[in-house]
Formats: sequence, structure tokens, C-alpha cells
Amino acid sequence: MTDRFSMARRRALITGASMSIGRSLALAFADHGAAVAIHHSAEADARAGLPAAGRETLAEVRRRGVAGCLVDGDLAAVGSGRRIVDDAIAALGGVDVLVVCASVQTRAPFLEVTAEAIERQVAIDFRATIELLQAALPPMRERGWGRVLTIGSINQARPSPDLAVYAALKAAQLNLAVNLAREYAPHGVMINNLAPGLVATERNRWIRDDEYAWRTFEASAAAPFGRAATPDEMTGAALLLCSEAASYIAGVDLMVTAGAHLPASGRPPRA
Repeated sequence: MTDRFSMARRRALITGASMSIGRSLALAFADHGAAVAIHHSAEADARAGLPAAGRETLAEVRRRGVAGCLVDGDLAAVGSGRRIVDDAIAALGGVDVLVVCASVQTRAPFLEVTAEAIERQVAIDFRATIELLQAALPPMRERGWGRVLTIGSINQARPSPDLAVYAALKAAQLNLAVNLAREYAPHGVMINNLAPGLVATERNRWIRDDEYAWRTFEASAAAPFGRAATPDEMTGAALLLCSEAASYIAGVDLMVTAGAHLPASGRPPRA
């Protein structure tokens, strides 16, 4: 079974890989032998207060004895998805595994979401996914082996009112992945979706800085388990879906939420 989960000689491109879930996936894949192209946006990293995040992740990947490269690009720019795939192929000699992890969200009441916020979320959370897939899938199909993992969200099943646009786009991304999975599975290219629940990431650091507010939010958003996941807790499911172990898995929407996506339990009605 160790060989089934090995990623030796595989070349993986992970978008949004300089921090949080993307970073954990990059290091886990490197631990299992993959060469890794780390996509990031230097501008976004700097805004998050982590200007060296990409370089630090790359150093950690290489420290594991595998090849790695850094690919910078703002996925909001038209054509950036295709260019990022081309850069990764040029650096690694090919891309066998694509993980679409980078995303943005605007948390606001629906009627207050601006046109600018809508446009940026559509560009990064959906249009860029199409560009990445259009560039990465043909070589995978030609080689007869490939893995694509889109990173979705619990919002597909339990959308938050303050994340209406983000939730809708994650649902659209899932639809795209499932649609393509049927077409590409006969060619050895397995396309799946991983939907995390609440994960402690840089995105929600603003609330984690207030311990009481975070614990209150965590208890509610991560029910019934009662705590958020760490980014590393996403790696086992991702490794399954991106390795040889997924040779007969296609079109799956794997909810990694500790049950938070399930309907709330209740007592059965009295007779």
C-alpha cells in the first residue's frame, strides 16, 4: 500500500501554495516524493504580512530532497492560469498533478457585495480554474495519467449568508470538476473535489487574534466536532486523491468537515 500512496516521479502544481492548506499540501506531496511547483501571488503574500512565504515554502520542499520551483501570478488576470501551467511545465518538465487551491472570498451581506468584489471572486475562484484545466488536461490525457484536485468548501453544502458569491462559485467549480471527471477518467486522468470545513488558516486569522471570538465561532461553525481543522488535516484526503491510490476514483466530492456538513441531529418526532 505504501507504493499506492507514493508520488515519486510525479510533478505537482499547487495554486495558492505559499501558506495555509496549499502549503501543507506542497510539503505533504514533497514528503511522498513529488516535485512541486508552488504557485503564489507575491503581492497577496505581502498583503497578508508574509512576504517571504513563497520562498520559505520552496525551501521546505527542497529540503525534502525533491525538485521545486516558485511560480508567481495573480489569478485575477486574464490568461494567468494558462501561463502558470506553462511556467510549471517549463520548470519541472511536465505537470502530472494539478491542485486548484487558491481562492478569495468577500464576507459581506449579499446586498452589500460590490461589483468589484464580485468580479474578483469570479475571476480567481472560477475563471482561473477553467484556464488552469484547459492548459493542464491535454498533456495528462496524452500521457494517459493525471490527477486534478479542486479545493472546494463546506459552503457548497451549507452556504453562509455572508459568503453567497463565494459559495455559489465553489458549487460551480464542483459542477465543472464532476462534468470533466466523466470525460477524462477513461484516459487515466482522475478529477475530484475536496471540500474542507472550517480550517484555521491565514484567511481567518483576523478572528483568531481574539481568542474568545474564535472559540465561539469555532464551536458554532465546526459543530458537531467543536474545533477547526489544521491545514495538515487536509493532506491525507488530498494524498489519496492525487496518488495512484485514486486509480478508480473519479468525480468524488470528498467532504473533510468532521461532520459539519451533515444535517443537525434531533430527536425523532413523538408518535
